[in-house]
Amino acid sequence: MQNRNDEYFMREALKQARKALKNNEVPVGAVIVKNGRIIARGWNEREQKQDPCRHAELTAIRRAARALGSWRLLDCALYVTLEPCAMCAGAIVLARIPRVVYAAADPKTGACGSVLNVLSERKLNHRPEVVSGLLADEAGQMLKDFFKKARGKINRAKIKIF
Repeated sequence: MQNRNDEYFMREALKQARKALKNNEVPVGAVIVKNGRIIARGWNEREQKQDPCRHAELTAIRRAARALGSWRLLDCALYVTLEPCAMCAGAIVLARIPRVVYAAADPKTGACGSVLNVLSERKLNHRPEVVSGLLADEAGQMLKDFFKKARGKINRAKIKIF
């Protein structure tokens, strides 16, 4: 169920996605909120850090845990511009984040209902509330533009196959 502050916090996550974009990263951003205040931010940094685990969600989760002095992110909400993957969904469960709000669905790797549904798995000990689709058009367009531009660069490059 959407609340009145969700759009504000998703727009903050979109600002993080734009930081990723400025660094030639897939434009995904995340913020973690507790008691109506952003306690952590993150954006994709896989290329910049050459680390497959540097997803926006994981960066924000690590920073939130540090800010709270606890790995349990109780009473927090995660806002992210793209549906979390299986790795990030697993971290959300382990961190006990009670609420996840995401913008665009990810039909290739989404683990909140698109490909898998980790966050609703009954066998797991934690199942957060999930709100999907908030500002999906804006987040999705940013992703589409990024990949269209990336494909254009690849197509224009002179690639020799031996």
